[in-house]
Amino acid sequence: MTGKPKLTYFNGRGRMESIRWLLAAAGVEFEEEFLETRAQYQKLIKDGALLFEQVPLVEIDGMKLVQTRAILNYLAAKYKLYGKDLKERAQIDMYVEGTTDLMGMIITFDFTPPKQRNLALIIERATTRYFPVYEKALKQHGQEFLVGSQFSWADVQLLEAILMVEEREPTVLSKFPLLQAFKARMSNIPTIKKFLQPGSPRKPRPDDQYVATVMEVLKKD
Repeated sequence: MTGKPKLTYFNGRGRMESIRWLLAAAGVEFEEEFLETRAQYQKLIKDGALLFEQVPLVEIDGMKLVQTRAILNYLAAKYKLYGKDLKERAQIDMYVEGTTDLMGMIITFDFTPPKQRNLALIIERATTRYFPVYEKALKQHGQEFLVGSQFSWADVQLLEAILMVEEREPTVLSKFPLLQAFKARMSNIPTIKKFLQPGSPRKPRPDDQYVATVMEVLKKD
């Protein structure tokens, strides 16, 4: 495959959104194919496009990549957002794993029965387990970025996580001044600023229709 990367997923955030963020931060344009029917999904499986019968699927550099972390690793390395050496990569990985855990709680929130949803727990974890780590990291590092002296995947995903939590609780950064400043800096990086504008490939917060579509496409026969 040549040209733009092609992303196959639902027309919503889910596990693909961090991939969209990383490509956008790198200034890479991409195409998308949205799964709307179970027949589309079954055809991908039948054609052998989904190694483990799961999406996201990203077609890039002649490959059909699946598994979110593998895709993100490849993109971060390809577009030089993965540090300058193994030590920096290890740091980036740690920070990314933290934001992945936090965002995972939010991604599954809308798929949880209403009576079982616990937004208070998500906010509590964000403000006592995750955000204090990044606030301290920025203070100790004394740089504009989390790792080294360059913009990295860790910065991209932290901004994504901050914005996801703020959608649920707008005052969540009130006790984290360095993260407030970080958010402002990252949001003004030209490629990210473009991605945050209306009309970009960034997907909105999930609604009931999105949840219903995902459940229908992935339902077991």
